[in-house]
Amino acid sequence: MNLESQNLNQNLTTQWTVYRTRFLVRAQQLSEPLVFTDALGREQSGQPGDYLVETSEGIKRITTQALFEDIYVPLTQNNNGASAVLTQPVSRPAPAHSAQATA
Repeated sequence: MNLESQNLNQNLTTQWTVYRTRFLVRAQQLSEPLVFTDALGREQSGQPGDYLVETSEGIKRITTQALFEDIYVPLTQNNNGASAVLTQPVSRPAPAHSAQATA
């Protein structure tokens, strides 16, 4: 390990910041396989359980079920039409192949 790598590793261990997503998206869970080319020319493919996600700019992409459900919290509409975060989190089993993250 060279000196530059050592400095980078030391800086990374003390300067982590926690972030949350701030963008609203529309999504639907796939019930069958889907393959398409997105607006940027990238092939998107998903399996049942994955999510088709559309951004506010209209860009569509596919996100795996595990990643989507780890990042996004579903919103509901209350009686006056305003969106609200569900009060109960969605419970789901951890994927068998997932690794535990450590800080």
